[in-house]
Amino acid sequence: MHSRKAKVPMTRPEVGIPIEVTPGVQMVLAPNAGAMTHWGTNSYIIGEETLAIVDPGPAEAEHLAALMKAIGSREVSHILVTHAHSDHSAGAMALASKTGAPVSGFGTAREGRRAIMQSLAETGDLGGGEGLDERFAPDHVVREGDRITGAGWEIDVVHLPGHFAGQLGFQLDGNLFSGDHVMDWSSSIVSPPDGHIGDFLASSRRIIDLAPNQCLAGHGAPLVDPSDRLEWLIEHRSARESQILHALSTTWLPLHEIVAKVYLGLPDNLRPAAARNVLAHLIDLWERQLIEADPGPQQSALFRLR
Repeated sequence: MHSRKAKVPMTRPEVGIPIEVTPGVQMVLAPNAGAMTHWGTNSYIIGEETLAIVDPGPAEAEHLAALMKAIGSREVSHILVTHAHSDHSAGAMALASKTGAPVSGFGTAREGRRAIMQSLAETGDLGGGEGLDERFAPDHVVREGDRITGAGWEIDVVHLPGHFAGQLGFQLDGNLFSGDHVMDWSSSIVSPPDGHIGDFLASSRRIIDLAPNQCLAGHGAPLVDPSDRLEWLIEHRSARESQILHALSTTWLPLHEIVAKVYLGLPDNLRPAAARNVLAHLIDLWERQLIEADPGPQQSALFRLR
């Protein structure tokens, strides 16, 4: 298989109808559109005869039926999950039951969390865990450097933490199935304890170094030559950090006041996600000893410059 820039629709595809996004790869859109999922979750079908499915999507009977129709009589040898958020992984169990294919992923939903994040989650008022698929347990654990092979295709596994501690990317020729790391319609949410700003920036630079022809995202259209978008994400996070530091002073401030200063005029329905992103930045700044948090970096804490 050899891929080049693919012509794909830049408007929303029809739910449940397979479209070719690059030679040998089809995308099937799930019926779960929303503020955090855009058009819905993209499930990908790799191969011509023996197939791999990347991100079986939500546990929706309609989506399972659409995938099974697209698969037809062909064998599915692998079900690959980029990360254990329910909109990507919850459909894995039913698809595995239908096809007999094993499920591969990084591990259980909490696997891979940084020690500091796990400690804060256990001892503090950290919140988070939005959309976590607590039932996810892959048949096979795959990690950085592993290779998955099928009839006519080879996939290399890349660890891409940041949006999610156990997020994986899957490289197929010049394509990178990038989960929720980079999308054309929104910056990715980074929500502790599963998200980490430092990891997000490192993974962004990692993808730039990998230089894929395109990133096949978990939501939205493929990103052709994604380096510009990744550079923008890095600059965006740097600018957000500067805004947060500017909003802070030597006076203690609660999280909601910092959010109000940083996100001027933000609609109320987007404030919870904004607060999660700001908290992720505050934890990163606290880890780097640039700010103080009383009693520690958590939702109910007070923050100030050191």
